[in-house]
Amino acid sequence: MTETLAFGTVDTVLGRLLVSETESGVVSLDFRDTPAARERAARKTGLPVVDAPGRLDPALAALRDYFAGDLKTFELPIDWRLTGDVQRQVLTTLYETVPYGRTITYGELGDRSGTGVHAQVIGQVMGSNPIPLIVPCHRVVASNGIGGYSGGSGVEVKRWLLTLEGSIPATLDWDIASPPR
Repeated sequence: MTETLAFGTVDTVLGRLLVSETESGVVSLDFRDTPAARERAARKTGLPVVDAPGRLDPALAALRDYFAGDLKTFELPIDWRLTGDVQRQVLTTLYETVPYGRTITYGELGDRSGTGVHAQVIGQVMGSNPIPLIVPCHRVVASNGIGGYSGGSGVEVKRWLLTLEGSIPATLDWDIASPPR
């Protein structure tokens, strides 16, 4: 049986997210549903695109629940095909060992992953994570602050996600229904 790629979208406070999934699991997540994002996912996976909306129901429901504050753990199958060996090892370690409401520094994740990769390289791995949110690269912070974030509109999205999860205190004007500024 030939593997295929299917797309689904979910509207969130961060905008309409595009989720790409193979029969093996979620393969990518983009912060914007655009023709270019769909083309990029299809090109990177090399798989034919099919209309299989039911395939994505669990992932889309999980994301809706996460943004409502009701889901603490994503238990979705992941298709790691868009990652290299070291990236996969680091991201798998993150996915499996850094729970909701917790953070880890770039250096600590490098050590925990067993890769011996320097903190700056871990930052690059996080920046190229093909499945942000589900594989929670927003939970990786600098030893001296929040660090960077390449998802959505940047570091304010990371701050919003960490506030949602209770990792950092909410400001008086924070609202789960309001997008980051």
